[in-house]
Amino acid sequence: MRALFIGGTGTISMAITRQLCGEKEWELYLLNRGSRSGELPENVKTIAADMNDEDAAAKALEGMTFDTVCDFIGFVPSQLERDYRLFRGKTKQFMYISSASAYQKPVGDYRITEGTPLANPYWEYSRNKIACEEYLMKLYREEGFPVTIIRPSHTYDERSVPLGVHGDKGSYQVIKRMLEGKPVIVHGDGTSLWTMTHNSDFAKAFIGLMGNVHAIGENYQITCDETLTWNQIYQAVADALGVEYRPYYVSSEFLDQAGRYDFRGSLTGDKANSVVFDNTKLKRAVPGFTPSVRFEQGVRRTVEYVLSHPECQEEDPEFDRWCDAVIEELEAAKARILERM
Repeated sequence: MRALFIGGTGTISMAITRQLCGEKEWELYLLNRGSRSGELPENVKTIAADMNDEDAAAKALEGMTFDTVCDFIGFVPSQLERDYRLFRGKTKQFMYISSASAYQKPVGDYRITEGTPLANPYWEYSRNKIACEEYLMKLYREEGFPVTIIRPSHTYDERSVPLGVHGDKGSYQVIKRMLEGKPVIVHGDGTSLWTMTHNSDFAKAFIGLMGNVHAIGENYQITCDETLTWNQIYQAVADALGVEYRPYYVSSEFLDQAGRYDFRGSLTGDKANSVVFDNTKLKRAVPGFTPSVRFEQGVRRTVEYVLSHPECQEEDPEFDRWCDAVIEELEAAKARILERM
């Protein structure tokens, strides 16, 4: 069987690429601009093209057909319209990576299934994903375009420690603050529920849906079964670092309004909500699938990798100063209130 990944080297897709190359029944092609090509398994075939240049992509794909095409980098409907033009009649299955952040916010029920309504007024990213899903499902209903929609939640790999509040350059500065004994900002009071999924677990489920006739016209969320509080998440990171967990709790609304960082989407529209994912539907489609990497195990591997690879240690002094400023101002406000009592 022949598969084409559009992208194929990101946090989610690289794990699938690596695992799929061990499956003898699959012949894998990646279409991208060549980033991380040096990390690819030897038996992966690459097609060098920029999907934003539709004519060039069409020329590179001329005469090729696939059993499964997977788009990991489609964010707005116009990109899916392009995909439809390129792959109509040329694939038996088109898999689209959407997002679990598309589920209704604020949540009506903390238990999330594929039947949970899609609506997120807080995050344009999520609304665009919803629009992409609606476009593809319309094609399935009206023309039989063989769509499978996948909704990942917070998925991580070895290159970056997954956390809730960080700056534009990733989470390393939070790790650095922990190592320096400084408090780290945690949204809310750290007790809301969340799920972290290791990309190797995600890959197992995803591959089980590839070429799966029962997955056509369906949508699936792929997450770990483990549910944690944010305090447990940060504590696991601190334990992996061998340091004390020193949280400083700040409301998500305050964080969004206190400076240059846009936390409205990523917190109010996503991580600040308690969610528990029900993967029953996925497990019916992929019998035997069970996530096997607990967060405490996976994050320990990630911490070890980040600390031993300088290229993963991008410092963010501006975010560090912002954290200090937020904490200093809130502590000063507490002191002023106490003086008035």
